[in-house]
Amino acid sequence: MATGRTHRPATRSRGIPEATVARLPLYLRALTALSERSVPTVSSEELATAAGVNSAKLRKDFSYLGSYGTRGVGYDVEYLVYQISRELGLTQDWPVVIVGIGNLGAALANYGGFASRGFRVAALIDADAAQAGKMVAGLPIRHTDELESIIADNLVSIGVIATPAGAAQEVCDRLVAAGVTSILNFAPTVLSVPDGVDVRKVDLSIELQILAFHEQRKAGEELGEAVSTARRSVKRPGPDGDLPAVMPV
Repeated sequence: MATGRTHRPATRSRGIPEATVARLPLYLRALTALSERSVPTVSSEELATAAGVNSAKLRKDFSYLGSYGTRGVGYDVEYLVYQISRELGLTQDWPVVIVGIGNLGAALANYGGFASRGFRVAALIDADAAQAGKMVAGLPIRHTDELESIIADNLVSIGVIATPAGAAQEVCDRLVAAGVTSILNFAPTVLSVPDGVDVRKVDLSIELQILAFHEQRKAGEELGEAVSTARRSVKRPGPDGDLPAVMPV
């Protein structure tokens, strides 16, 4: 079976925009759900709604894949699943190492969606010697002293960092030096990497802060509406006494 080290996705060479690449997993998730329900075809409008994008953007994205659907019929669900999976490199076996097996790292290790999406957790690595040998998700935790040999033995090109912020850059440097060229970073820090190394950052605290901003804005709008309503209902004194703020016609 092909490995992540020797085969790279074709998206860049085919000139697919990064924004389109970022939406392909959304389409794939929606298509996989349709496939599991044995739905044979889907219209661009239905698929766009399921993926949370507009249909014009979806059709433009699919044009980069060379897939235009059939007028009056729509898109073949199974073929699109294969096509998008191929473009994302998910028809291959991608060995992944997770470094940092605390609560978050253990949760990631136990996530069942990796295997069904083309990713195989090859090893769990932690700096705590007391953790070495403990089993998580059917795999023994291995010490960071073994990091380089693990990457070489398993031809790993994707690393997941779930360490505290202070340790993340050192771990990143070691992963890159050992040959890892793609990193998913859960540590709350910005990593510095050389050209040719891709980093995707997942910061849960930032996402929560963004949600807090929207909640605050919604609360402010609700307060503003309440104040406006209260002002409209206040009685204003007239020449003959109190009169309602809005007089009937």
